Amino acid sequence: MHHLGSTRSSLKADHLLQTPDTFVRSPLPGADDVEFIIHASPQMGARFTQMTAEFSPGGVLGPAPAQRFLYVLDGKIEIRSAGKRYVVKQDGYAYLPQGAAHSVRAPGIARVAVIEKPYQPLDGGSAPELVVGDEGEIAPVALMGDRALRVRALMPDGPTWDFAVNTMTYDPGAALSMVEIHAMEHGLLMLEGGGIYRLGESWYPVQAGDFIWMRAYCPQWFGALGKKPAKYLIYKDWRRHPLGAQNP
Repeated sequence: MHHLGSTRSSLKADHLLQTPDTFVRSPLPGADDVEFIIHASPQMGARFTQMTAEFSPGGVLGPAPAQRFLYVLDGKIEIRSAGKRYVVKQDGYAYLPQGAAHSVRAPGIARVAVIEKPYQPLDGGSAPELVVGDEGEIAPVALMGDRALRVRALMPDGPTWDFAVNTMTYDPGAALSMVEIHAMEHGLLMLEGGGIYRLGESWYPVQAGDFIWMRAYCPQWFGALGKKPAKYLIYKDWRRHPLGAQNP
């Protein structure tokens, strides 16, 4: 169906709202039977890459040019690294350090959120290790004491790690308590429900399937609407000095 050029998608200097009606799929080198929706990349000014990888049965993800985080949206994947095999199912995730030899294969149809970022080491710091987990096994934490807004941290925290990935779940009517403005950059994928997102000076209705990129210092706020909870997966760079200093 033609919509005469109308879409909720919007690109501005400090943010992108990308809705499924504007997704374009493309292959990438080294991947077989996988199509990619490239949501955020250096071409738009992002300092990381976020994609949705859509696997056909037997599809194999190519090698990573940077550290890699995977979150399974549908289906399951098999990861092999350092002689071990890991099966990651829906709502499961994995972190693969930069330079770690690994393979990622889907035995059936699968969709996976893929986040890649060049690693910023610290002088004298330890190297990160492979992490595999399940979002459902992480205890939720109330954000700023608000039990209607719950955060699950998927990445370990500490000087070793230079980015964070969380899920955030809002009960209907729940909202951030403030407009946030900060040095961290975000990539956000709506997983469930919907609501209203403020990005810069714009206000957008958003729903499951939408992607949002936020440049550093983009004013941001979200409130959940509807009769069921809203939930999203959110990335941010973390624990590194803005000037790139190599000390914690």
